[in-house]
Amino acid sequence: MSTALTNPDLAPVPSDRRHWRVGSFAALWISMSACIPTYLLASSLIAGGMDWKEAIGTVFLGNLIVLVPIILNAHAGAKYGIPFPVYCRAAFGTRGANVPAVLRALVACGWFGIQAWIGGDAIYQILCVFVPGLGGWAQALCFLAFWGVNMLVVYQGIDSIRLLLNIKAPLLVALGLLFLFWAYRQAGGFGPILSQPSAFAAGGPKAGQFGTFFLLSLTGMIGFWATLSLNIPDFSRYAVSQRDQILGQALGLPLTMALFAFIGVAVTSATTLLFGQTIWDPVLVMKHFQNPIAFVVAMLAVCVATLATNIAANVVSPANDFSHLAPRRISFRVGGLITGLVGIAMMPWKLLADPGGYIYTWLVGYSGLLGPIGGILIADYYVCRRLQLDVAGLYQENGPYSFRKGISWVAMTALALGILPSLPGFLSAIGAVTAASIPGVFHLIYDAAWLVGFAVAFIVYVALRPALPKS
Repeated sequence: MSTALTNPDLAPVPSDRRHWRVGSFAALWISMSACIPTYLLASSLIAGGMDWKEAIGTVFLGNLIVLVPIILNAHAGAKYGIPFPVYCRAAFGTRGANVPAVLRALVACGWFGIQAWIGGDAIYQILCVFVPGLGGWAQALCFLAFWGVNMLVVYQGIDSIRLLLNIKAPLLVALGLLFLFWAYRQAGGFGPILSQPSAFAAGGPKAGQFGTFFLLSLTGMIGFWATLSLNIPDFSRYAVSQRDQILGQALGLPLTMALFAFIGVAVTSATTLLFGQTIWDPVLVMKHFQNPIAFVVAMLAVCVATLATNIAANVVSPANDFSHLAPRRISFRVGGLITGLVGIAMMPWKLLADPGGYIYTWLVGYSGLLGPIGGILIADYYVCRRLQLDVAGLYQENGPYSFRKGISWVAMTALALGILPSLPGFLSAIGAVTAASIPGVFHLIYDAAWLVGFAVAFIVYVALRPALPKS
């Protein structure tokens, strides 16, 4: 193995260190799915006009779709014990793998900042119970304090993360059910909550617009876990068997997301009845708790839950990705610190400013980057290589995956062509160009950014792959 391409964190995990079974993977997904951003995801659909059946159906369908690439990409990690950036070397080359790794890492940095902001805000709300009238400076300090706790857990390593996930999974499920019970009691049962009509129904304020909003929302649901659908080898490399990773993930992801979608939908609908306005942020809803003890306990649970989700979903992968840039200089811990610093620089408070920006700009926008990467990886591993990798060659500078100067021009071409169709719509979404200045078809393509990008990159890669020498 070349020392320039490996370090202890990037090396294959030996069989005696693979301890994750069905329960570990189920706990992983329950822990990551049962979080405030999942709640925000479902509640934003209600804020956008869907009724409860439309919202939960959209969330569940999106997670069934994204479960497929998650399980497919997890196979290489479980079989060979390799992390995501090393897995990318087979398709992109030993140097070219840095491109998908960094793209994935930057998205994770944004999510890290979002979760750290949510956790810091929970601490701030607790302090406001005892010291009313605290200013914005206190909220900023709480954000930095929660950020520091995240960095401390990263320093402790992967085993502490698994322990934290096992604690958090039942904790947040219990909190979510209590939150649902509160909404049930306050609104006088589920009847009034679930009877809220769809804004897309005939005669509604958004009649005839459901198809466009559904496609956009479905892409957002897929985009929510598009990150983990790529870097899942970072976790599956610790699996005892393929059965453990497949069954554990299938049990843990769709049902948990549907449950928390229902909680988010029910509570958000209840706020419309109770307060005369739709409140999509659960922290703001909890401020209406009349019992200060219940409020403080709920906020503490949010802190623990957010910490576990943030470390597992948004630090493990980018830490490995940044380590991949310079294995001899950047360890997992240093990569985690870089993730935290970039997460602050991405100003997460702006990403959470409104539900439209959360889905349309953030979730859909980055899905247009990650979908093509997923298409290339699955095409290479399943269609071109038939599940066979030369593990030693993945760590050789001049081995079978070096291609031309360490870069596969086929993968780079497929990536560029996969991203290109969604680019006009993205520029419109962020306000760089006016919506009227681009043809309507590009808006439709952007609404399905992950699906379009995945399909285009998959087809282009398979078509061009024979031009490369066999490795």
